[in-house]
Amino acid sequence: MTELDFDHIISSSPLLSFHRDIVQIASISRHEKSVGQFVLDFLSSQALTVEKQIVIPGSENEEEKFNVYAYVGENRLPDVLLTSHIDTVPPFIPYSLHVLSSKTGSFNNRTDLVIAGWGTADAKASVAAIVFAALETLRDNPDASIGLLFDVGEENGEPTELSLVAAHKGGLGFKLVAEGKAAHSGYPWLGNSAISSILHVLAHLDSLEDVPPEDGGLLRSETLGKSTLNIGLVSGGVAANVVPAHAEATISVRLAAGIPEDTRIIIENAVEAITGDDAGVYLDFVDRTSGASPQYFDADIDGFDVITVNYGTDASSLEIHDQGMRRVRRYLYGPGSIHAAHGDNEAITVGELEEAVRGYKRLISAVL
Repeated sequence: MTELDFDHIISSSPLLSFHRDIVQIASISRHEKSVGQFVLDFLSSQALTVEKQIVIPGSENEEEKFNVYAYVGENRLPDVLLTSHIDTVPPFIPYSLHVLSSKTGSFNNRTDLVIAGWGTADAKASVAAIVFAALETLRDNPDASIGLLFDVGEENGEPTELSLVAAHKGGLGFKLVAEGKAAHSGYPWLGNSAISSILHVLAHLDSLEDVPPEDGGLLRSETLGKSTLNIGLVSGGVAANVVPAHAEATISVRLAAGIPEDTRIIIENAVEAITGDDAGVYLDFVDRTSGASPQYFDADIDGFDVITVNYGTDASSLEIHDQGMRRVRRYLYGPGSIHAAHGDNEAITVGELEEAVRGYKRLISAVL
């Protein structure tokens, strides 16, 4: 199978061609304008009503960025809303095609042809599959009450390996800060090492996920297992021959149970157990309203595998307005694997992408 044959497989499919086109447009977070305009123009060409929702930039130097919202005719408040994000994490890795490395026998262009590159799975596969699931549904039922929302700088429409997600963990971020006193490293007793002070506390925090909750450890649940803590960034000091006067660590917790405030209190108690009355080591939560609780989703449609995941989405930010007799349902579904997302091996097969269209159509049909 030649590279030219690979290209023909992609070019002969509107779905695969659209996916290729949006992957080839670099859309690293805060630089989504070009891919947003492409998606907007494409949806407009499909006779959908399309709105550009301007997002306020984070700085004066940031380019225009916007969400793309599309619906049928004047039905701006549809019964079904499908959503995913169009930005990717850096760096930009170009689109490419290859056969599964483990393939030694006959070639199947659906299951064995791999599409690689940044965003091929997370989440431009979801974007492409959603678009074509909606268009195929509308082809058969022009009055179907469907809306599409593609946004920037968000975390929704994540890869789920074509399974429905019953629940995912919540999240909490904070800093641990230590203040000491600088001195010459030849006379360390004249100073107070902030790094030495923070290390003992970090070691204790790092152990909390294995400590039972009744003994002061992180919370657990039957559905999501243990809460997990990650010390993601540690910094401090100015030179090897100077006793460090400042150190800090940035930490995240994936919450398996409770609300963020529950875990804040657990962390506070754990730090106080090590530091006592030492005010030189302290927590910085920014505020007491940040963070998100674990999220639970609907998984009541036959024919799908059901899983739980440890990553988070922005589902907690959705404002749900139940319409009296009708309960709003939330489904988390998408092609690709989160294990390949954000890595230089990010990829998806042609078969997965095509199956995602069928999966989204089944979800739409069941909800409608």
